[in-house]
Amino acid sequence: MSGMMLIRKSIAVIVACSFLLSGCAAGSSGSSKVSVGPQKSSAYAKEKPEAVVEIQKPKLDIIIPVFDPGLPDDPEEYADEGIWPELRRAEASRFAYKMKLAIEETNAFGAVRVMPDAKATGDLYVVGKIIESNGENVEINIKVYDISGNKWFDKTFDHEVAADFHSNIRNKGKDPYDPVFTAAADRLVEELMDQDDAQLTKLQALTDLRFGENFSEQAFSRYMKKKGGKVSLVGYPDQDDSMLKRVQAIRIRDQLFTDRMQPHYEQFNQQMEESYAMWQKQNFNEVRAAREARNAAIGKAVAGVGLIAVAVLSAIAGARSNTYGGASAGTTGAIVAGQIGAGMLGESSKMSEEAKFHKQALDELGQSIDGEMAPQVVDFEKTTTKLTGSAKEQFAQWRAFLKSMYEQEATPDVQL
Repeated sequence: MSGMMLIRKSIAVIVACSFLLSGCAAGSSGSSKVSVGPQKSSAYAKEKPEAVVEIQKPKLDIIIPVFDPGLPDDPEEYADEGIWPELRRAEASRFAYKMKLAIEETNAFGAVRVMPDAKATGDLYVVGKIIESNGENVEINIKVYDISGNKWFDKTFDHEVAADFHSNIRNKGKDPYDPVFTAAADRLVEELMDQDDAQLTKLQALTDLRFGENFSEQAFSRYMKKKGGKVSLVGYPDQDDSMLKRVQAIRIRDQLFTDRMQPHYEQFNQQMEESYAMWQKQNFNEVRAAREARNAAIGKAVAGVGLIAVAVLSAIAGARSNTYGGASAGTTGAIVAGQIGAGMLGESSKMSEEAKFHKQALDELGQSIDGEMAPQVVDFEKTTTKLTGSAKEQFAQWRAFLKSMYEQEATPDVQL
């Protein structure tokens, strides 16, 4: 009995201690009240926004030429591959601009500019090509070169739009293709981090010299070595060199001009935004519906052929039967299976027509986009010249103008 009393007392002590400890814990962790409701105005001063992570690397300037639209060499293949040329050409400009935005989001580079081709001046060149774009799947090839001609990487990026993307309210205003550009931009940052800082600084110096060579080979080619399509730096002019200063001044004007061209691509992207978003959504649905209809038609056709085969075998079995019942059953089975099989083939034909209808709907969508997305002609007014035509033509005129400026300002060294 005494032993039982001792056990009861021990249990009581343990329970009491547990309550005491829990009370202490509550007192220590819950000594401050839970804060609910709006905060005071002074509280906001203590909360600082998360700082943007800056990658401490030399800030290389990037040129993104308008993408290669990926059109087949034979125009007759456009329809077979479901490609509408004007839409693809519009996408070529849009994709370059989207690539620009994705790279700018990384905060890892200097100026990122979209240009008509790769003749513009930059430290890095992001050269893209459209492999596929049908609303559901997008695939692009990205090659990155630096000004020395060295290839950083050559990689294909693809993305399949989620089945519920367009029905999800959270995706309103988002581009379903964005992940493919983000992936390419992230890969570019990875490559940047693997580069030696001193080498990156040399690339920037090489960019100055290659720009200068565009105006005077005699003055700047001697500082570079060229072999097998690669260019390396072997020297650099003195900072007080008059020709270097002249070229640097011209390059600043060239950068301003390329900056002024960026709103052209931005406006083009904005103009096609609404129609293109509609095309992406409708084409996404049409591609999926056409595939489902095609797969269903194949399934029905296979089942129909199978039942017809059963009908033939039943008829043969009935003909070979020596009994009236066997022959009758075989004939009946042949008729029933044949009718069901023929019905399935008929249904398959209807579904094939449905798939054909979806294909025609895709064609109509492409034709409507062709009309809306035709490139526009823009003018750039300059105080001393007028540039007209496409962006590519204007850039060529601009470089010719800079060359004439350089020649007019150049003065030969005179020995006194």
